Amino acid sequence: MRAKIFSLFLFLLFLGSCSVPKDVAYFQGIDDLTDAQIEGMSQTYISEICPDDLLTITVTAWDPTVVTPFNPPPYSYAVQGGASTSSSTSQLHTYLVDQEGYINFPVIGRIKAAGYSKQAFSEMLQEKITKYVQEPIVNVQIVNYKIIMMGEISRPGKITVQNDRITILDAIGQSGDLTINANRRNILIIRDNNGQKERGRIDLTDPALFASPYYYLRQNDVVYVEPNDAKKRNARYSQAQQYNLTIFSTILSTVSVISSIIIATTR
Repeated sequence: MRAKIFSLFLFLLFLGSCSVPKDVAYFQGIDDLTDAQIEGMSQTYISEICPDDLLTITVTAWDPTVVTPFNPPPYSYAVQGGASTSSSTSQLHTYLVDQEGYINFPVIGRIKAAGYSKQAFSEMLQEKITKYVQEPIVNVQIVNYKIIMMGEISRPGKITVQNDRITILDAIGQSGDLTINANRRNILIIRDNNGQKERGRIDLTDPALFASPYYYLRQNDVVYVEPNDAKKRNARYSQAQQYNLTIFSTILSTVSVISSIIIATTR
């Protein structure tokens, strides 16, 4: 009888060890939310131009020659292609937004860019260029819009953003998802807000993340995914084992040296 109870206990323990931890699942309870709750979580976000952004600005019109003053020529730089060969490639002229939020644009001069969305800044530039060119079209792009992914992520590193906005879920998806050892309840986001560092936390297991001010990421945000408690414990155990092995090796080496001295002296 005791053997049967013990076997049943081992079987239940095995099932528990094979089950998926609750903290691994995303958006827990989302099916239980009402339409009103889901609507309350909805939010819109449009990225704004910030200091230190690099912009490319192209101006087009029916007559390309009349917009030439507003389009500095692309510059070329050398690219090494091997031990004895090299090639060159061209890159569009970029405008660096200074710490006060301004750029220097041809003909127009110093103009503020920070605080505008790309669309709003394009429209403002277009209105100013209309004084010189009939029906111009202005296209503005942010070329250094990036997000840094760190920690328990399948592919940590830099994500270059091509669109106007990116969510935390987009960033995680582009990084190959989180590892099984990730703490999904406490995602740290570090943000530079007008020169001041701010931080926020997101719980990926809670549907309320869709209403978080950190759901939409901004330029140069750093996302850090810390390890869960299980991995932290394993790391501590590994360090303790390594320390014990080092102590044991030292003692063994000392005993070996002493034994050799004793044997040599006896002989």
